[in-house]
Amino acid sequence: MITSVDNRLETLWEGCLRNDRKQQEMFYKVLAPRMLAVCMRYAQDKDEAQDILQEGFIKMFKNMSNYRGEGSLEGWIRRIMVHSAISRYRKSKSVVLVDDFAEQNIPVSTSSNGNNLEKNELMSIVDQLPETYRSVFNMYAIEGYSHQEIGSKLGMTELLSRTTLFRARTILKEKLSKLSVMERHCLAG
Repeated sequence: MITSVDNRLETLWEGCLRNDRKQQEMFYKVLAPRMLAVCMRYAQDKDEAQDILQEGFIKMFKNMSNYRGEGSLEGWIRRIMVHSAISRYRKSKSVVLVDDFAEQNIPVSTSSNGNNLEKNELMSIVDQLPETYRSVFNMYAIEGYSHQEIGSKLGMTELLSRTTLFRARTILKEKLSKLSVMERHCLAG
């Protein structure tokens, strides 16, 4: 089912392909908020997310002719944003070592939780993960990359990607468990 937003994007996209600056500006204004949300999942803060967003749109506008109409246009642009975030991550992190994880002294347990969190609350908890954990978690759980793809893109082995995801999930479970305990304590008190 094609929505009016999809039709509007298609119309604006056609203008972008003709190098119509007004259409490009409108295209950016329509998509930027949604793409900023994608970038925020990979960034330390909003400023970094906005930098990633700008880099992604620059790449997108430079490579408009590469979109062949296969799949959704928005999905194609989303992948560009994710790749921009990955490129930024690679530049800031030349080598990832397993010891890097141990040095952060993050407590790990295997507890479960019964929280019914809203999406934004859960994403806020994910944002608290260390950068490497957050990137692997987002790429695997949200963007749907395989461990092989994650390893290739982040310059780590497939095993390290799996280990990192396991540790990220463990930390998330720990945080959710603590929230659940706090909520029960508040309700009981």
